[in-house]
Amino acid sequence: MKDLLRPSRLTPGARVAVVAPSGPVVEERLQAGLDLLRGWDLDPFAAPHVLDRHGELGYLAGTDAERAADLQRAWCDPSVDAVICARGGYGAQRVVDLLDWDAMRAAGPKVFLGFSDSTTLHEAFAVRLGLVTLYGPVAAGIDFVKNARAQEHLRATLFAPETVRTLTSDGTALAPGRARGVTLGGCLALLATGYGTPHTRPGARGGLLLLEDVGERPYAVDRALTQLLRTGWLDGVAGIALGSWAQCGPYEELRPVLADRLGGLGLPVVEELGFGHCDGALTVPFGVTAELDADTGTLTLDAPALR
Repeated sequence: MKDLLRPSRLTPGARVAVVAPSGPVVEERLQAGLDLLRGWDLDPFAAPHVLDRHGELGYLAGTDAERAADLQRAWCDPSVDAVICARGGYGAQRVVDLLDWDAMRAAGPKVFLGFSDSTTLHEAFAVRLGLVTLYGPVAAGIDFVKNARAQEHLRATLFAPETVRTLTSDGTALAPGRARGVTLGGCLALLATGYGTPHTRPGARGGLLLLEDVGERPYAVDRALTQLLRTGWLDGVAGIALGSWAQCGPYEELRPVLADRLGGLGLPVVEELGFGHCDGALTVPFGVTAELDADTGTLTLDAPALR
């Protein structure tokens, strides 16, 4: 696994498109997110279908074709410097095959930010565009509009990424050791269900895998991890960093599952690195070589997330 191409950092006045490739968006939060971006001296705008709702499937923000068109149009617009997802939810798997990846590659690199359901898109951007992406708070998310730590870390990542090259865990080592590799990952359920589909890597060999999830009971986390183990997707992974497990049951019930499925792999595993569905979520880049030190609970990037 090799380093991916790092997009340029943002500067004041950069134009930012907000898209909704997954679930429906709360208008008040979207407006709050746009206001926050304007306060950072950016020039944000909402894509045409961001506030749409699918006529029959209420968990989708508009039709598949509309959501895909918004994302592709924003990415291929030469005036746009960054594309930020409005929220997660569900739906990215339904649009990823509708995108013209050749046209998006020709448009050149730019910043992509999303998390949760956008894991599907992070994988596709890596496979089809060879591009570093950012996994962090989204424009209409509660964390983005209300949490100072999440805001400050994301802003630093976008404007001064050299200042946030080290992330420190709030927890302990699930398994000790030190490892180097290229970061990848996201939401466990999306990685497990994406296995074997187009625009998804065949495995995590040589990578530092960052995993988190939300709303999955311990047995469902076990099921997804077991799926990745049985398929060989985890073969050769260098190390694992675990983020938040919001609404996945009491952590004292989930931790034995993580230890059982991951603790015996003979590689370092760090807990509670502070990314994902948690208050004050940190922004992590996918596609950058880093060192994971489970004993100190740190993930240190070799280079800033953005150029």
